[in-house]
Amino acid sequence: QVHVVESGGGLVQAGGSLRLSCVASGRTFSRYDMGWFRQAPGNERDFVATITWAGSTRYADSVKGRFTISRDNAKNTVYLQMNSLKPEDTAVYYCAARNPPGAGYDYWGQGTQVTVSS
Repeated sequence: QVHVVESGGGLVQAGGSLRLSCVASGRTFSRYDMGWFRQAPGNERDFVATITWAGSTRYADSVKGRFTISRDNAKNTVYLQMNSLKPEDTAVYYCAARNPPGAGYDYWGQGTQVTVSS
């Protein structure tokens, strides 16, 4: 199974950038789909971006053009580069993994806080 740990969160001003990292353990990491999700206070956990084992990406409409998901299989790491941050991006960001062709993400990290000030 896969264990994931997020890092890289912090406090930034609107318009700034952050890069989140997610280190995953597991012998089959290179064949797992990876995703980023976020949850703001009072809200449900929402999809942000995903990247398949083959490198195909998807983004929520709210982050298209601003966020980039990528992976480095040699380092068992997935990244979320966040540019042009907005206060509404403030949330706890979670990294997750799934084993295709499963529909759901089975393995979740503990989350990292991202706060964007106005």
